[in-house]
Amino acid sequence: MSGQAIIWVAFGGALGAVARYATGLLLKTTSGFPWATLSVNIFGSLLMGVMIGWLSRQSTPNEALRLFLAVGILGGFTTFSTFSMDLFQLIEKRDMAAMALYLGGSLFGGVAAFILGFMALRAG
Repeated sequence: MSGQAIIWVAFGGALGAVARYATGLLLKTTSGFPWATLSVNIFGSLLMGVMIGWLSRQSTPNEALRLFLAVGILGGFTTFSTFSMDLFQLIEKRDMAAMALYLGGSLFGGVAAFILGFMALRAG
C-alpha cells in the first residue's frame, strides 16, 4: 500500500465520517428506531452501486478515485458496526417488530439500492 493510497483513503474516510455524523444529527428521532443508520447504509449502497457501475464502464478505472470514493467516503459514511449495535438494542428492548423491520430494511434495502445504482449506470 502506497503512501498516496493511504492519503486518499484517509481523506475520503474523514469526509464520509463527517457526513455520517451530520446525517445522524439531522435524522435524530425520539422513537428509538435507528433511521439514521438505516438511511446511510441504504443510501451508501445506492452510491456504491452507482460508483461500481460507472467504474465498470471506464476503459481504465482510476484507482485513486476508487480509493477516495468507495473505500474512503463510502467506507466512512456507511456503518455495519452501528447497524449491529442498533439491532442488538432493539432486541434488548424486545421490540421484535422494529427489529424485523430494521433487519429486513437494512439487508434488502441495501442490496436493492446497490443493484438499482449499478444497473442505472450500467444501462446508461
